[in-house]
Amino acid sequence: MEKFTRITGVAVPLFEDDVNTDQIAPVGGGPRLDQNYAEVLFSNRRNLPDGTPDPDFVFNWPQYRAPSILVTGRNFGCGSSRESAVWAMTATGVRCIVARSFADIYRENCLQNGVLPVTLATTDADALEALVAKADGAATFTADLDAQRITAPDGTQFAFDLPPADRMRLLEGLDDIGLSLKLDADIAAWERRTADAMPWMQRAGAE
Repeated sequence: MEKFTRITGVAVPLFEDDVNTDQIAPVGGGPRLDQNYAEVLFSNRRNLPDGTPDPDFVFNWPQYRAPSILVTGRNFGCGSSRESAVWAMTATGVRCIVARSFADIYRENCLQNGVLPVTLATTDADALEALVAKADGAATFTADLDAQRITAPDGTQFAFDLPPADRMRLLEGLDDIGLSLKLDADIAAWERRTADAMPWMQRAGAE
């Protein structure tokens, strides 16, 4: 998993509540090994029925073609647990999502894939949204996990809290397997003690 320390880039304003995973990453026949997840992101909303891009959808606006941060509303990522709804974000360049609240599974999938999920207090969320709208893709925002700050183009900063375990995972680039491997020496020691105490288990496994 790619580490997350800091990212600076364009912030996309998608000020909507209850954006679900089927909107974020429509199934469209199921995943493939050669899937281009950048094309999957909001594909049903980005395209009109005739297949042409919808000029009214924010991700199609020229200034938001290469985003780094998404700013959105309440209950982001609700619906099914599909992990491709995070893969589609990272494939497009989005590594930080600032939402008023997240669906629990989607938030966990963000942490498993190197995406920083940020929630802000209501007053800060209102202020950040106003600054993102004002910037309109012409100036960059910075999400800094070390400092736990979002910095707007005018220097305004918004503090956020992330549980220490989640912060460590992102800073070190650790998914669940990576977290387990941090304990590799302890696991190996346990295996040796178990082999000595219960040798019949080792024989059973070898048969």
